Amino acid sequence: MDRVDHELGYSIWHEDGTADYGHNFQGTGRGFVDNVCRQHAGLQQHSHQVSNIIIELDGDRAGSEAYVTATLRMPREGRMMQMTVISRYVDTWSRRNGRWAIDHRIAVMEMDEIREVTPMMEHDRARRDRTDPSYGVLKV
Repeated sequence: MDRVDHELGYSIWHEDGTADYGHNFQGTGRGFVDNVCRQHAGLQQHSHQVSNIIIELDGDRAGSEAYVTATLRMPREGRMMQMTVISRYVDTWSRRNGRWAIDHRIAVMEMDEIREVTPMMEHDRARRDRTDPSYGVLKV
């Protein structure tokens, strides 16, 4: 989601995959990607980290839990604000026609905050599109 790349975002979901982000979003995986890309367009910067991933496999099905930290920056009324959201993704997966993807995600928000920040410097390498350096080295 940090590249605001719809197609890459769609690729983790099965066509009929669903997302439950509580009051923030409930619907299809593709609808979630579209929603987040629209929201992130109004942000200056954002970064998501996924960690502590637990996966249990059972043939062509799997369940997973992953911890997620999303950090988002946005200018508001002349101030730079930073929002941090700490969540867990509780996902069910399946392999269909040799391809693993998400069937259903439940996002469990643990905590969040918003505060004013003072950036230390301009960051000129990160891009929110396919000009980001990662596209030059990863086959995405």
